[in-house]
Amino acid sequence: MARILVIDDHDTLREGMTVTLTRSGHTVSAVKSGADGLAAYKKGPFDLVVTDLKMDGMDGIAVTRALKQADPGAVVMVVTAFGTIETAVQAMQEGAYDFITKPFPPEVLRAKVDKGLELSATRRQVERLTARTDAHDADAALTHRDLVGDSEPMQRLLAQVRKVAASDATVLVRGESGTGKELVARMIHQRSPRKDGPFVVVHCAALAETLLESELFGHERGAFTGAVKRKLGRFELADGGTLFLDEIGEIPASVQTKLLRVLQEKELQRVGGEETLKVDVRVVSATHRDLQAEVKAGRFREDLYYRLHIVPLTLPPLRERPEDLPALARHFVAKHAPRVNRRVTGIDDATLHALTRHAWPGNVRELENVMEQALVFAEGDTLTPQDLPSHLAGQTPRVDAGLPVPQGDRPLPDILEDLERQLIARAYEKAGGVKTETARLLGIKTSALYYKLEKYGFLPRGERPEEG
Repeated sequence: MARILVIDDHDTLREGMTVTLTRSGHTVSAVKSGADGLAAYKKGPFDLVVTDLKMDGMDGIAVTRALKQADPGAVVMVVTAFGTIETAVQAMQEGAYDFITKPFPPEVLRAKVDKGLELSATRRQVERLTARTDAHDADAALTHRDLVGDSEPMQRLLAQVRKVAASDATVLVRGESGTGKELVARMIHQRSPRKDGPFVVVHCAALAETLLESELFGHERGAFTGAVKRKLGRFELADGGTLFLDEIGEIPASVQTKLLRVLQEKELQRVGGEETLKVDVRVVSATHRDLQAEVKAGRFREDLYYRLHIVPLTLPPLRERPEDLPALARHFVAKHAPRVNRRVTGIDDATLHALTRHAWPGNVRELENVMEQALVFAEGDTLTPQDLPSHLAGQTPRVDAGLPVPQGDRPLPDILEDLERQLIARAYEKAGGVKTETARLLGIKTSALYYKLEKYGFLPRGERPEEG
């Protein structure tokens, strides 16, 4: 079964827990001090730690803190007396997943431990799915934690990344919005000989033409109004490393010409400057557009396209790898639950079934948003369909009967805006209209909440944030 570490300086209680858990089929190691517990954990591994809260020397809070610092994935439960529940809550803030109040019957201990072991198993599964390492270099992680999946399309992509990363070739990552193009770019960098150099990101679609040129190539003082000092461009900042150009299909023609020169000659001039600067940068770009169609339409330079398209990689949309959806959903629960709702340790089958019925036009990014929203409103330790947004759970909206429901053929920004409005509305209702509590539930600043409340018509424009 599982390996469990019990830490308790009370001989009778320590021995009682050891007997109960051993009879349940687990392998138990028991020690009587926090220091001995930390030493034993280092020799592990252990699937679960049960520690008393009140102990001489290092108490349960200190033990929990030290364990989580040494191993963020450690699963810890604290044992407390009835009068010290507030202290147990403090231990949970340090990373404990739950507490048990003594005296307790054996069946309660077994139930709490089973819950912790389920969480431990989920975390191990996430680590197994996300830790893609080369057989000859187990310390070099191939995948980013959010690129989860054992489906054939993902395995084919990861095999391509293994080959591409070791070279210095220019890479074009293609895929729909929300599929994880930046994550692939980071994987390539982390796996490449340039991994110790900088990884610099430019979101091309977010910048106007003049700003984009300055961001990429830098500018000299006085080059234009507002240029009060010299600024290094992203190419210079990425020297010796990797430059990721996101949404490369959005850059204007004038910038395309200058970008082509940098890629061909490995040199540039800052805006308003005369000095020619050499740069050593690997470029990975990404787009959701069909660049060949853009070339035919005259909106994208053909020579730049072929310069960027030396090695193409294509990310599959989530709808083409539905077998990965349960693992992804569990991964996002494990990722966000410690911050949003640490009580939640799993997802029931009905919820997974509801998720698989959705088309996911926003891909993995949309799924992550949905799972984080569900965590905010979950009341128990397992996500149920009632915790999902109404358009996924098949229920009527809880707050606003007129709330628009996202449809698969709608643009992604509209869908995400609907999700955000519904999330804010539900948090506002749960907080009883208290703005500071609403902001806390959502994990955002109160000033940001007021902007959102104004935007979606929940309060009059110009209402000032609450003091404090």
